[in-house]
Amino acid sequence: MIALLKTIREAIVNWWSEFTLQTKLLAAATLVVSLVMSGLTFWAVNTIQQDARLNDTRFGRDLGLLLAANVAPLIADHNLTEVAQFSQRFYSSTSSVRYMLYADETGKIYFGIPFWEPEVETSLAIERRIELPEDYAANAEKPMVRQHRSPDGEVTDVFVPITVEGKYLGVLAIGINPNPAAVISTNFTRDVTIAVFISIWVMVILGGVINALTITKPIKELLVGVKQIAAGYFKQRIDLPLGGELGELILNFNEMAERLERYEEQNIEELTAEKAKLETLVSTIADGAVLIDNSMQVILVNPTARRIFGWEVVDVVGENVLHHLPSTVEMEITRPLYEMAAGECESAEFRILLNQPIKRTIRILLTTVVNQVNQQRESIKGIAITVQDITREVELNEAKNQFISNVSHELRTPLSAIKYVIETLHDYGEELSTQERKEFLGTVNHETDRLTRLVNDVLDLSKLESGRSYNFDGVDLAQAIEQTVRTYQLNARDKAIELIQEVAPGLPLVMGNYDLLLQVLANLVGNALKFTKAGGKVALRAYQIVPKSNSTDHHIPQVRVEISDTGIGIAPEDQEAIFDRFFRVENRVHTLEGTGLGLSIVRNIMEKHHSKMHLVSEVGIGTTFWFDLAVFDEQASHVKK
Repeated sequence: MIALLKTIREAIVNWWSEFTLQTKLLAAATLVVSLVMSGLTFWAVNTIQQDARLNDTRFGRDLGLLLAANVAPLIADHNLTEVAQFSQRFYSSTSSVRYMLYADETGKIYFGIPFWEPEVETSLAIERRIELPEDYAANAEKPMVRQHRSPDGEVTDVFVPITVEGKYLGVLAIGINPNPAAVISTNFTRDVTIAVFISIWVMVILGGVINALTITKPIKELLVGVKQIAAGYFKQRIDLPLGGELGELILNFNEMAERLERYEEQNIEELTAEKAKLETLVSTIADGAVLIDNSMQVILVNPTARRIFGWEVVDVVGENVLHHLPSTVEMEITRPLYEMAAGECESAEFRILLNQPIKRTIRILLTTVVNQVNQQRESIKGIAITVQDITREVELNEAKNQFISNVSHELRTPLSAIKYVIETLHDYGEELSTQERKEFLGTVNHETDRLTRLVNDVLDLSKLESGRSYNFDGVDLAQAIEQTVRTYQLNARDKAIELIQEVAPGLPLVMGNYDLLLQVLANLVGNALKFTKAGGKVALRAYQIVPKSNSTDHHIPQVRVEISDTGIGIAPEDQEAIFDRFFRVENRVHTLEGTGLGLSIVRNIMEKHHSKMHLVSEVGIGTTFWFDLAVFDEQASHVKK
């Protein structure tokens, strides 16, 4: 039973949900009106019935008192014949009296009119009593009134006590018929109410049918058509033979759909081309670009962002971007993304270190994409995520900071020595001997030279790394080598080192800058003399080489320059860092001093010449540095780098 009721309830709910809002409102209004009218009608009927009942009660009570007063002396004299005659006359002259019953003081009925009424006949044929309250005889001063229903309506029963000189002789029961006018009015009102109620619902049903045929169906057709248009199906048409405003609305809808269809056909190629241009533009941006909506779903992503986040084999479009970002990125930008989607902020910037897919440092810029609704309000349509790979920038900043730190340290050492010597000469100059003063001044001179070399090296390195242009032309290496040998010949002789020059005859000119190449040779020869002991050798060689047939240098002839020494050599663990700034072999072997920038300058100069420095070294045996230079081509002379 419960399951059946539940099924019926669900069916009613489903049936009700299929109605339109207009139909539901109409039904609700009709129900309210019908209930109000029915309530008013039944209130009126009830009022009429109460008034009629009150009138019947008053009439019956007065009539009973009148009759009781007339028959009381006769009953006291036991003249029942006269009582019967008087009662018969009274009954015949009064149409409102339904019956009259006489009962003695014990309630036993002994006479009744009319005899043909079932109530009277039964009461006289069978010994019956009128059921009255036990204390009725003691308090028999006022009539008692009750009602009971009969096929003709509600009958008012009036019980009048019969007393003579204060003595209770019995009771007279009179039945009063209902007022015919009140009954007719009540029945008429009830019939009118039923008729009105039925008429209202008939009108509602007819209105619903008319509404469904003339309004609801066209509106449903229009709703379906609008949904089809919104979905991009512009071939939708509505064919309903209606006139008036609905007909005009349907006609305008069909014209709108036709225009949209023509517009789509005319502009689809142009829109496709513009979309392709936009996607191409985004794909060629050097920075990573990701566009998401307010629910964090990816709308657009370019190849750079795919490469940075490792999305090459993952289709993230349509997915939640937070589910595919590296954990470090997700932790940083999740909260700002939701705050921007809620309109709490407009932009944010982060610098994050990534370890996957490769180690790199990125900068992420978050910017809201807004739509100008009006002059006072903007709506957020999405968030643009710009990803910049700043690994090189970070490395350069670290290198710059390290360079500044190293320069500061290197400058502080000679400056501290110079300051110490000057303070000593200032404070104790008169107490020092001539020899001591010369030694102190020699120290100052030595540290000043060292400071000068450091500053010059820093300036040279700064010029090389600043992107300054140099004139490249044909350079005679034999002349540069000879000039270098002459410069260091005296120094080599003082250290008892043999300085050897081996230049192949007929050596062609090379493409380069004479001053820069002279600086390279000076640095390499100076280092070789510095780390070669007395009795050793330092050799400068230059000879032409021809690339092998499988070389990738397009068979361009080159000249190789070698600087060899028989010095202390360079340990294998130092060979990779030998060209770094401020790296000095003497840091490990504790020998001669230097700025630590010479080989770094040499490497930068070689890079300007599109060449590389090479070395072969063995500790205790010696070291050989070499590099290759392209042979000068007269047709490409005066090239600037």
